Amino acid sequence: MAVRIVTDSTSDLPVTMASEYGIEVVPLNVHFGDSVFKDGVDITTDQFFDRLINGDEFPSTSQPSMGEFVEAYERISEEGDEVVSVHLSSKLSGTYNSAEQASKHLEGKIKIHLVDTEQVTITVGFAAIAAAKVASKGGSAEDAVEAARSISDRSSFYALFDTLEFLAKGGRIGRAQSMLGSLLKIRPLLMLANGVVEPYSKARSRSAGMAELEKAVRSLGKAEEIAIMYSTESDEAHGIADTLGDMLPEGKHPLVSRVGPVIGTHAGPRLIAIGHVSNAPEES
Repeated sequence: MAVRIVTDSTSDLPVTMASEYGIEVVPLNVHFGDSVFKDGVDITTDQFFDRLINGDEFPSTSQPSMGEFVEAYERISEEGDEVVSVHLSSKLSGTYNSAEQASKHLEGKIKIHLVDTEQVTITVGFAAIAAAKVASKGGSAEDAVEAARSISDRSSFYALFDTLEFLAKGGRIGRAQSMLGSLLKIRPLLMLANGVVEPYSKARSRSAGMAELEKAVRSLGKAEEIAIMYSTESDEAHGIADTLGDMLPEGKHPLVSRVGPVIGTHAGPRLIAIGHVSNAPEES
């Protein structure tokens, strides 16, 4: 009997990391007109952003079907195994609902534990990794769920957008809608709060926005994990990663990774985002 870990492609886990920790990734879908691509499977990130920037069709996204989760759970599980399925905020996508329906469909056959992280992109990934680490050491599914929730509860996510156009078109803008009318050459800085997108700040230049992004993250204090996520500007991502390295334990460096096509659909080009996991409180 083993505990298997599943997440979805919005976790933006690098393929090597998902493989290293034995995490099964269920892809969401990206639509360009009548063409449907599995996130990270049928279309590369380079191909996606080239089409987003230079093409004449605006993409949309959709969650995996219940059947796709059923297939994934059945494929990775042997008799007696349990599954911990870790997903992005249910307030931003129907992905969690599809996983929940699959869990009900398999009731009595596979025991599935669902985790709604109320997070997005790499902070979902960090939660899945925490669960996988527990599972690899022989921990129970309940222990793996607790580890994932601990990371989720201690995670913060800030993102500097070049424009809110893509987020607005995708319908994921939430209360940040209030910023749209004043965004002539304004760089919006958004945050995730209680599973939804919220406005945090805005800057009049890219450099000022980057400074505000760093300030926001530094206000959170020392970190267990930090990841810099980008859509098209890798040099900026690596630059701020070098700057924030002092927030992590000695010898540890922030992860730098690229968002995939589904997140890219809503974020657009020139996104720079930071996921921060605060240190766990010391036990007395």
